Amino acid sequence: MRIAAAQITTGPDPDANLQLIREYTSRAAQAGARVVVFPEAAQRAFGHPLPPVAEPVTGAWAEAVRGLAREFQIVIVAGMFTPGVPSADGRPRVVNTLIAVGPAGPSGAAAEIDVAYDKIHLYDAFGFKESDGVQPGRSPAQFVLDDITFGLATCYDIRFPNLFTAHARSGAQVTLVPASWGAGEGKLAQWRLLAQARALDSTQYILACGQADPAAAGVDPVPGAPTGIGHSMIVSPLGVPLREAGGAPELLIAELDPELVSRTRELVPVLRNARQL
Repeated sequence: MRIAAAQITTGPDPDANLQLIREYTSRAAQAGARVVVFPEAAQRAFGHPLPPVAEPVTGAWAEAVRGLAREFQIVIVAGMFTPGVPSADGRPRVVNTLIAVGPAGPSGAAAEIDVAYDKIHLYDAFGFKESDGVQPGRSPAQFVLDDITFGLATCYDIRFPNLFTAHARSGAQVTLVPASWGAGEGKLAQWRLLAQARALDSTQYILACGQADPAAAGVDPVPGAPTGIGHSMIVSPLGVPLREAGGAPELLIAELDPELVSRTRELVPVLRNARQL
């Protein structure tokens, strides 16, 4: 199966961001991809107020993404914000949500994929505190397309191996990781290392799609917000990077071979060999 990572830089306007999604979805579909993955915060970039754009996964923005998925006959995975429960002191909160939407079969088939994942591990690190305005999720989420099972994870989740091994134990051959990675000393090296390590931990493909570096995209970054460094990656089950973007907006394409996952799990059966300590 051919899949795509759409490394874009989003801004404060959800409608303008939809136009970016349209452009890159069209390009991915023309390249023959069955799935196109957009970054975390594709609806509105971090550093801008999130409660005003938060809406249910049945709302207008998500419906527009569904419309693009149907138009281009491709599954779209993208980050948005849904309404959360206010904090104990009354502050509004959102939920950092991924949607995976699109046709489950050939053109004209009625079945559709429509799954949402709420980010479990919130980015309370490196001086940023996502939990101040974001409510954590509780449960993993997956979808199946053409007999391949895809797990979902978001950005900071990539630092927590148990989510990825849980996906693998539940049948995932690929985990998709939309992100808006914070810049800083050593952060690019960590991003690369973590993507490769999670592939090795769980013997599956990892597609880690980040926001492009705003500076490389000609966009003024928001000081202090995790607005992306680029370098989206697609990594094999043996931890080998198959594709890596630079800092600027880019579309990555790679072929997935589910048989490689099976062979890797026989060759390096870490899931079977793991012991409870």
